[in-house]
Amino acid sequence: MSTTDSHACWRAVDYEKPVHSTPADARSSLQHAWAKVPEALTRQQKQQLSQKLVPLLRQQQAVLLAHYYVEPEIQDLALATGGMVGDSLEMARFGAQHAASTLLVAGVRFMGETAKILSPAKTILMPEQEANCSLDLGCPAEEFSAFCDQHPDRLVVVYANTSAAVKARADWVVTSSIALEIVAYLHSLGHKIIWGPDRHLGHYIQSHTGADMLLWQGACIVHHEFKGQELASMKLRYPQAKVLVHPESPDSVVAQADVVGSTSRLLQAVTEDHTDTFIVATDLGILHEMRKKAPQKTFLAAPTAGNGATCKSCAFCPWMAMNSLTACIEALTQPQQSITVSEHLQKAARQPIQRMLDFSTAWRTFKSQQPYSQSDLSKQMAQFTHWLGTHHAKGSFA
Repeated sequence: MSTTDSHACWRAVDYEKPVHSTPADARSSLQHAWAKVPEALTRQQKQQLSQKLVPLLRQQQAVLLAHYYVEPEIQDLALATGGMVGDSLEMARFGAQHAASTLLVAGVRFMGETAKILSPAKTILMPEQEANCSLDLGCPAEEFSAFCDQHPDRLVVVYANTSAAVKARADWVVTSSIALEIVAYLHSLGHKIIWGPDRHLGHYIQSHTGADMLLWQGACIVHHEFKGQELASMKLRYPQAKVLVHPESPDSVVAQADVVGSTSRLLQAVTEDHTDTFIVATDLGILHEMRKKAPQKTFLAAPTAGNGATCKSCAFCPWMAMNSLTACIEALTQPQQSITVSEHLQKAARQPIQRMLDFSTAWRTFKSQQPYSQSDLSKQMAQFTHWLGTHHAKGSFA
């Protein structure tokens, strides 16, 4: 907790930290971190702050990159000022391609680090540098590296929701939008894998690819709270509703989904499916974009607590909530340390990220040229591998 914010209201947030004393150990200890509770503002106050931010962005030659999970006003401001709204990798990639010399990253800390890795010459600011992520916190670099060292025969594949130091230890970095395909590809080549940090996403990928995966036992505090039994009851109350689930959710929730996928995939389903009601099992911040894409449809939050229980996140990340309009203004007007990543870590972390980017480009090209390819993932990978050899398109992931 920052000593400079002693006047602010902070809340303790519990998260799981895996304890891997032996290779087969899957225990976790309960830890806690702090999240600042943003000041409640009226609609008029939010409008005034948004209006103040527009010239500030221009004066600082900055562009605003907002994650789908931050408050709606920040998402709208990003789009209105030439920035973007997306997932962590989309944000970093957009920032790297944009002409702005300064990126204001509204999200959590690992997103700022990823932006710095892909845009080393740019200044990376964040509304709240102390905005963390339970997956990042639950996967300390030294402990994860020691875990990997116990299994030198395995490739290390890590989720984007990790620190720069963890990414630097990895062979591959993935996002939820391409993780399934990358692991299936590696499995087709005979590789065994260490996966970290989200065990739910890891198990989902493992069950769909058959890959030999050793899972770090982390969890997202938002998605881990979704409850399978309560979701089943909710489906009985709304029998016509389709269920949209992010794969960071527990198996009991994923098993009831009509669509499982990344934020981008869930947003796609909202516009493509003719259903008029959806039950959504991911951070509630995404509902703003869903309602914009399909204003005539109804979106219901999946349940996060059982009978007699209380939720910790209640489907809204407490660290994403720290990104306020006031904090955005402070980041641009008050002297503060920008996000830094050492040159050594930048170089080491950029390589596994670049592998993912090159693979993603090749996969999209392959899919565009193979409209009638096999629906079975393993058969698709066989086709893809043959296509790579024919087109010499492997790039950095050869």
